Amino acid sequence: MDAIQHISPYLISNYVFPNDIHVHWSMMIVLYPYITGLVDGAFIVAALYYVFGVEKLKPVARFSLIFALAFLCCATLPLLLHLGRPERNLNMMITPSPHSAMAGFGYIYGISMGVLVLIILFIYRPFLVEQRLKSKGVMEILYRLLTFDSTNVSEKSLNMDKKIIKFLVAIGIPIACVLHGYVGFIFGGVKANPTWSTPLMPVIFLFSACVSGMSAIIFAYIITKTFTKQKIDMDCLKILVNTLAGFFILAFCFEMLEVFSHTYLRSGYHHMVEGLLNGPLRDSFWKYQVLYFSVVPLFLLGFICLLPIKQWLYKFTAFITSFLLLLQVLFMRWNVIIGGQLMSKSARGYTEFHPEWFDKEGIVAVIIVMAIPFIILFVLGRIFPFWEKDSVN
Repeated sequence: MDAIQHISPYLISNYVFPNDIHVHWSMMIVLYPYITGLVDGAFIVAALYYVFGVEKLKPVARFSLIFALAFLCCATLPLLLHLGRPERNLNMMITPSPHSAMAGFGYIYGISMGVLVLIILFIYRPFLVEQRLKSKGVMEILYRLLTFDSTNVSEKSLNMDKKIIKFLVAIGIPIACVLHGYVGFIFGGVKANPTWSTPLMPVIFLFSACVSGMSAIIFAYIITKTFTKQKIDMDCLKILVNTLAGFFILAFCFEMLEVFSHTYLRSGYHHMVEGLLNGPLRDSFWKYQVLYFSVVPLFLLGFICLLPIKQWLYKFTAFITSFLLLLQVLFMRWNVIIGGQLMSKSARGYTEFHPEWFDKEGIVAVIIVMAIPFIILFVLGRIFPFWEKDSVN
């Protein structure tokens, strides 16, 4: 009895089950939805031109597709690095289960890759045909495959290509939405975790994906044009920024609605969620995600969208804002995935997570994985030119 009386109240109110001490879904699982979000957002930019006819986005339409392909090639890499036996990943494809969300992702990913590759090949077909006529040997065989063994670039043929491209991009929009929305569905379906189990989770993931992808296109467009000493198309940049502002307002509103709904409803786990946001996630959520990387970009977007300013200031502000929003989405992924696991199933305590530098899923591994898509993007840029010759340079 005396021993019980000497137990610290702190230990009682911060009790963590032994199986909740370690964070099992760590940094690679954070990186996975971040990469797929970049893919979806970049694809939406291209869809605005090829499907919805936003002509001012023509300068970045092809670049957006190549950017999406480079990152889609690495979308499954974080998952494979996270698995203990990555060579078994094909088992879910060859022995599928209709109740497996991950198996469904495998098929969605394959369809997305196929549709995106076909779109790029049809868009670049005139260029590939030109290269085929100049090539011999192995390269000629390669270009014959890439051009579907056709050298017909007549007006009638190109018009047919445009119809095919529009159709493929149109069906690619829901595929892209499902590709990333399902990630939010998986987290939202974890009933045992009150921070994940909400119908808003797929919506939040989807809108934040659009924000990150569009921010990445703006960021890469400004950097590429600046370093190659080419002129930036201001009309294109302004449409990108205005569209980004609309998606970010929606994304930020849904993120805050999810938090406020927990506060207002005060369900059985409200005290745990509140303690999480005001405890382990106080800095990463309120200070970084909300204040620095949401409120500040919101004011910057209002500044450049509503006020007439000089071009150099507009480009600089758009560059800084896009970078801040890339960090905002990264912190959002961190706070949802890592933060959601810091809460013990005991409903009475929290654990901690400190990323290591040289772990299998450590900081160095994350940097390497994030660098690979840019290497692929550079290689693809040697094969498929980013900018059209007749576009504004």
